[in-house]
Amino acid sequence: MSTTSTDPEINALLSSLDGQRRHVVGIVDGLDDQALRRPILPSGWSCLGLVQHLALDVERFWFRAVVLGDKDVIRALDETDDAWQVAPDVPATGVIERYCREMDLANASIAACSADTTLAWWPHHLFGEPHLHNLRDVMLHVITETACHAGHLDAARELIDGRRWLVLT
Repeated sequence: MSTTSTDPEINALLSSLDGQRRHVVGIVDGLDDQALRRPILPSGWSCLGLVQHLALDVERFWFRAVVLGDKDVIRALDETDDAWQVAPDVPATGVIERYCREMDLANASIAACSADTTLAWWPHHLFGEPHLHNLRDVMLHVITETACHAGHLDAARELIDGRRWLVLT
């Protein structure tokens, strides 16, 4: 999952992010297609929708669009109306594999930069003036968001079949 950087700060941040990513993939492991697609909360999100959101709206968006400014990725952002909704014809394994591919692509983006690398593109139309300014800021944001969603998946998994990721007693 991880790509090594020459920057020790980036390696420390990437190690933390990789731990959260493993949590996401691990907590959905073993769920069948029906369980992955089952709406868990009244808002209608599913575990699979959350993983797709992490792939498209988090990994792809923040690292390839915002950090690198990849024009193809930026153009493709408008192609997904709602990443939280997975089309019925999209295989669950495809969504999880996409998340893993986006992690690898993000890691390659991260490895090519230093912590102080300024952002190549900012979505003013979504967020107004930038509140994140460099790769370090983006990595801290993505670690926080991924950890938050890993916690959501923990709760969802326990509601689905009682499995818990880590319980310290």
